[in-house]
Amino acid sequence: MVAAEVLLSSVVSVLESYRGRDRVIRTLCYGCQLAGGVLARKGPTESEMGRRLLAVSTQLSHCRTVLRLFDDLAMLAYSCQYGLGAKEKDAIVRWLSVLNNLADQLYYPCEHVAWAADADIIRTSSHKWWTLSTAFWGLSLVLGIIRSLRILFQLRRKLRKRTGESSEQSQKEMDAQVKCEVLSILSSVADLSNAVHWLPPGFLWAGQFPPWLVGLMGTISSLIGVYQTSVGAGSGAV
Repeated sequence: MVAAEVLLSSVVSVLESYRGRDRVIRTLCYGCQLAGGVLARKGPTESEMGRRLLAVSTQLSHCRTVLRLFDDLAMLAYSCQYGLGAKEKDAIVRWLSVLNNLADQLYYPCEHVAWAADADIIRTSSHKWWTLSTAFWGLSLVLGIIRSLRILFQLRRKLRKRTGESSEQSQKEMDAQVKCEVLSILSSVADLSNAVHWLPPGFLWAGQFPPWLVGLMGTISSLIGVYQTSVGAGSGAV
C-alpha cells in the first residue's frame, strides 16, 4: 500500500510539471505510433486497432504542437542566460552551444506559423514552414551530437592525464558525465533519423520510414529522455 502511494505520488509529481507531462505525452505518442504501425500490418482486427492507435498518436502530437506555442519565452530566457557561453572553458563547445540555442530559438516561430496555416488562422503554405522548422530541429540535433562528441573527447583526454591520486568521487562524476553524453547522442541520433524522414522526399531517407519505425525511433528517444529527467539530467525539449 505504501509503495503504491509512493508510486502514485511520483507519477502525479511528474504530470504536474510541464516538462514531465511533455515527456509522458511524447512517450505515449511515439509508443502508440509504434504499436499502431505494427498492428496495422497484420489482420483486419489488428489493423483496425492499429488505425485507432495511430489516430491517438496524431492527436497527442497535435497536443504537443499547441503546448509548444508557449515555449518561445522559456527558450529565449535560456538563450539569454547562456549568452555567448563565457563560462565554457572550451571555445568549440561554447560556439556549438550558441548555434544550438539559435537553431532551437528559430524552430519555434517556424512551427507556430505552420500550425497557424494548418488551422486557417493565416493564409500561407504550411508545407514550407513545416519543412523549415524540421530543418532547424535537425540542425539543432546535429549540433548537439557534435557538442557531445567534443565533450566525450575532452573527457577521454582528461582520463589519459589522470594520476593515481585522483579521487573516487572525481572518477564517478566523470563516468556519470560520459554516460549522460552517450545517452544524449543516442537520443539525438534517433530523433535525427525521424527529422530526416520528415524532410521533403529526395533528401537521404526522407519519406522512407514506415509508421512503426518512426514510432520505434521516437520511443527510444523518449525513454532516454524520461530516464534523464528521472536522474535530473534531462536534455532537449522538441
